[in-house]
Amino acid sequence: MDNSARELSAAIGSTVRAERQARGWTLDQLADVTGVSRRMLINVEQGEANPSVTTLLRISDALGIGLQALVAVPQTKRVKVVRDGEAPALWTGASGGRGVLLAGTAPPDVLELWDWTLAPGDRHDSEAHVPGTKEILQVREGTVTVRVGEQSEVLEVGDAISFASDVDHSYANDGATQARFSLTVFEPGVGAASKPAASHD
Repeated sequence: MDNSARELSAAIGSTVRAERQARGWTLDQLADVTGVSRRMLINVEQGEANPSVTTLLRISDALGIGLQALVAVPQTKRVKVVRDGEAPALWTGASGGRGVLLAGTAPPDVLELWDWTLAPGDRHDSEAHVPGTKEILQVREGTVTVRVGEQSEVLEVGDAISFASDVDHSYANDGATQARFSLTVFEPGVGAASKPAASHD
């Protein structure tokens, strides 16, 4: 990990630990609610992991704080500006692509704005999000293949797609040049269904 990635991992770990402890949850309880292994949660809290977007979503949903609050300073003012280059890259593709979370709102109804770049051959697979989650994507460069469940659509510059993302889905660049797209994710009721099992410690 480079320095910025290490700083991000440390910040995420500190937030996860603080939010878990504020709820009086054990690591085992958080593991039960998220479906993330206890070992991975320990690594995340210690800032030693580079968790996937899927893992971060599971954790932020379980804690009821939304992904933006997990990876950035929570918004305390009516207006929050994120300057160019300040937003965290939460996904890096094998060929050099990046998924950058530009901005997001507080729960329970979370809205996120992403900037994605896919190098040729890059692909990001995403598990189904919570029921009711929706995404809107517009291609700004190149060609992007979006798969939603069993349906695939090839999108070119200017094309847009909206879909329910509570099924497995993916974004891929099967072309020979870089692809870039803007993505908005709406996730309703974050944290509403998370209740840890009672502790028997």
